Amino acid sequence: MSHHYSGPNFGFPHGDARLDFTDLYAFAKPGDASKSILIMNVHPSVGVNPQGPTTDEPFATDALYELKIDTNGDAVADIAYRIRFTSDKGRAQTATLRRVEGAQAAGTGDDGQVIVEGAPVSAGLDTRGTEAGDYRFFAGWRGDPFFFDTLGALNNLQFTGDDYFADKDVCSIVLEIPNSALGKKMGLWARTLEGTSGKLVQADRGARSNQTPFLAGEANAAYLAAEPADDARFIPVFAHALEHTGGYTSVEATRVAGTLLPDVLHYDPTRPASYPDNGRALTDDVVDFFLPLLTNGKVTQDNVGPHKDLLTEFPYVAPPHKDRSAQRVAA
Repeated sequence: MSHHYSGPNFGFPHGDARLDFTDLYAFAKPGDASKSILIMNVHPSVGVNPQGPTTDEPFATDALYELKIDTNGDAVADIAYRIRFTSDKGRAQTATLRRVEGAQAAGTGDDGQVIVEGAPVSAGLDTRGTEAGDYRFFAGWRGDPFFFDTLGALNNLQFTGDDYFADKDVCSIVLEIPNSALGKKMGLWARTLEGTSGKLVQADRGARSNQTPFLAGEANAAYLAAEPADDARFIPVFAHALEHTGGYTSVEATRVAGTLLPDVLHYDPTRPASYPDNGRALTDDVVDFFLPLLTNGKVTQDNVGPHKDLLTEFPYVAPPHKDRSAQRVAA
C-alpha cells in the first residue's frame, strides 16, 4: 500500500512514524512550465501495527529528510535537497532547506547551500508557505492524497471501493523549483535518515509506489537501507513475490521485477506528468497500474479514484482533516 508502512509487519521504519516515507510526486507547475513541483510525503497519521493514531509532532528533529536527483542515469544522486526541522520552546517546528551538488549529493551529510531557513511548519489548517528567490517551500500536515482500498487489499485483494485514506493525513514537504536547477531528464527518490545516535542512518527510501509488498522478511531492512544503484540485487526478491502472487513463470517474474528496479521515479519536466513513465501527478491512479502487474492481470483495479479536495495552487495537497495546532501548543 504505497510506502505507508515500510517496516516489518506493516510497522514503521525504526519504529518511528515520522521517518516513514509514503509517496513521491513530480509534475510541472500548473501555468508555469519553467518550474516543477516535487512533493515528498512522510508520517501517516494512522498506523496499522500498532493500530491507531501516530504522534501529532509532524517531523523528527533529529532526522534528515532528503530528495535525491540523478541527472545522468546511473542511479547515483548528483543533486540533493536536504530538510532539517527544529522546535522552539512552544514546540512549533521550523525548517531549513539546503541544496548540495556533485559527490556530496550522493553522500550522507547535513551541509549544503541554504535555500530556506526558519520556514514555519504548518500544524493546523492554514497553509504557511515560504518563498525564497525562485523557490517556494512548504512543510506540514496535509490531507493524504494517496487513494486506495487498504482493507480490501488486506482481505485477499477483495476490493469494495472503500478509500481508506479519504479522511487520513500525512506530512508533506513541497518544493517549487526552477527547472534550471534540475536536470533535463532525471531520476528522483526520497529518503529519511534517523540520527538519534548522533550518526545519520538511512531509515526509509523510495520513489515508485507500491513496492512494499515485495519486501518480506530479512530483505525489508536491507532494501530500505540500500541505494538505488544497488537495487539489481533485489530482483530475485521481487521476482519471488511475483511468482507467488501473480503466478508468473520464473523467467517472466524476473523480467517484470527488472522493470521495477532501480527504485527511481523518472521525470522530464518538459513533458506532462504521467505515472509510471514520467513523474507522478497527485491524481495518477498508481494502484490501478500496480494491481495488474502484481497479479498478472487477475485483478485490475480497486475501484477508488483521486481525492476531490486537492488544491489548484501551491502547495497543491489538500488541507489536513485534523487541526493539530492546539494540541501542539498544549503539549
